[in-house]
Amino acid sequence: MTLYRNLILMALMLTLGVVSLGAYVRLSDAGLGCPDWPGCYGKLTPHHAAEAINAELAERPEGPVSHAKAWKEMVHRYAAGTLGLLVLGIAVLGWRGRRETAGGPGLPVLLLGLIVFQALLGMWTVTQLLKPLVVTSHLLGGMATLSLLLWLWLREGGRTNHVYFARVDHLRASATLGLALVIAQIALGGWVSSNYAALACTDFPLCQSVWMPPMDFEHSFTLHRELGETAAGDLLPMAALTAIHWVHRVMALIVTVYLGWLVLRLLRTPGYAGLGMIVGGLLALQVALGIGNVLLSLPLALAVAHNGGAALLLASLVWLNYRVRRR
Repeated sequence: MTLYRNLILMALMLTLGVVSLGAYVRLSDAGLGCPDWPGCYGKLTPHHAAEAINAELAERPEGPVSHAKAWKEMVHRYAAGTLGLLVLGIAVLGWRGRRETAGGPGLPVLLLGLIVFQALLGMWTVTQLLKPLVVTSHLLGGMATLSLLLWLWLREGGRTNHVYFARVDHLRASATLGLALVIAQIALGGWVSSNYAALACTDFPLCQSVWMPPMDFEHSFTLHRELGETAAGDLLPMAALTAIHWVHRVMALIVTVYLGWLVLRLLRTPGYAGLGMIVGGLLALQVALGIGNVLLSLPLALAVAHNGGAALLLASLVWLNYRVRRR
């Protein structure tokens, strides 16, 4: 099953790239660079759709469509399509070799179903005009794909799979809660990004020069609404964007304190000091990137790195949860 494991590793690495590419597309406002799906104005590439793109540019020069944005969007789709083919291959090999795999074909088949749903979310992202709920769900789907592929790779013979450690049942609940908190924070981060609320507070640690700025919680976390609008169709107030940003900050503080405590526990547990250092390092990097994005007014490279850092921090928590549950 060497081919099977190699495909899993390839898909895992590509997923990290696709998640980062998705962040780059979203943060560079290229999500509607091609306003249809799966092609670009019905064509395979933006080069073939040049006439349609030029016509849109002539009509709306400041609109969401341009040649550069179209290429960004399509490169992301090509990468996601390649990932879909890899996961299909993993599911087929997992099913055919189900007697030889470590845990059967269930997880590969689940991954294939998730990839199909991700493709639908990608389509709805465009057809629903970047509706925040759809965009955030698409991000979470990408993170779920990364997590499941990492779990599958570890299960099927990935790094340290044949090294055995003392029982650490006392870490299970702590590791599970840590993973849950990171997932919740990623969801909040996706909600900040999909609502363009990252610069609702441009100072740190204060927000708009105070600890508690005016906030509108009634409209900030309404899920079913259009981008920039309330559920009633009115313009989303600045106070709602501030509430979204502020809650993400508060959750970041909670995650930092909890994971800091968890890292200290890992450092004291035989066989887990190395993983504890990885989690701690990624946590420190994420905090620094988050603060940097605020103080430097969200530079594109830093914002994309913050997304990638979230994916790596999530992966480290998945790795930890796999290890504490292994016999």
